[in-house]
Amino acid sequence: MSPAVRTSRARAQLTIMEPPATVGAKPGGSLARITLQFNPAKLSLSKSTEWRRTPSRMAGQSALPEFVGSGPRSLSLEVFLDATATHDNSVEKAVEQLMTACVPTPSSLARKTPASPWVRFDWGTSKTTSFDGVMSNLSVSYTLFDVDGKPLRATCSLSIEEASVDPAGQNPTSGSREARRTHRVVAGDSLPLLAWREYGDATAWRTIAEANDVDDPMQLTPGRELVVPGLEDRASEADR
Repeated sequence: MSPAVRTSRARAQLTIMEPPATVGAKPGGSLARITLQFNPAKLSLSKSTEWRRTPSRMAGQSALPEFVGSGPRSLSLEVFLDATATHDNSVEKAVEQLMTACVPTPSSLARKTPASPWVRFDWGTSKTTSFDGVMSNLSVSYTLFDVDGKPLRATCSLSIEEASVDPAGQNPTSGSREARRTHRVVAGDSLPLLAWREYGDATAWRTIAEANDVDDPMQLTPGRELVVPGLEDRASEADR
């Protein structure tokens, strides 16, 4: 009787990638790939939707909810690092690699469009937890040290938020990148965030603010529709 065939255990890994050069493009080349020493014991996946209800004084029951928008997926996990067998600086090196996902890349700074790397978590055949995103939170707890103070163990808690790849200025009805479009505000929106999604430049929020007479770029009322000038309109304003 032939011995049973053992299947290799899939190793989870994090890939840190160059952010897209333009809004709507795919991420660039790989900057680092971290194969986890230990597969996570737990993964937390969340996704939200935004609904709006218009109260009616004559209604006997609550008003029907109106769908406003869908939020990004968010994945939270813990990465355990251990160097007690080797007593080397591999723990700090891995932490430094994770930290690079929280700061703008040199290439994005050279383009004057600062952006942190995109991150992707992969584990075997899992699909729901594997998506292109950005690091929204990272915390590190060192729990064991060598005699010289070098960290030998660490637990890294991190969250990855799904990144949109919708083309900038894309109007679903016209397909024109130059055409104006509208955006319905959802909870958590801000003009800098919207400008980054549309133009790849968070500092371009004034273009949207002027088109909508917005005074405070950080205070937006959920449900409000904003006009988002197309790339052609924005270029015309910049030439003035």
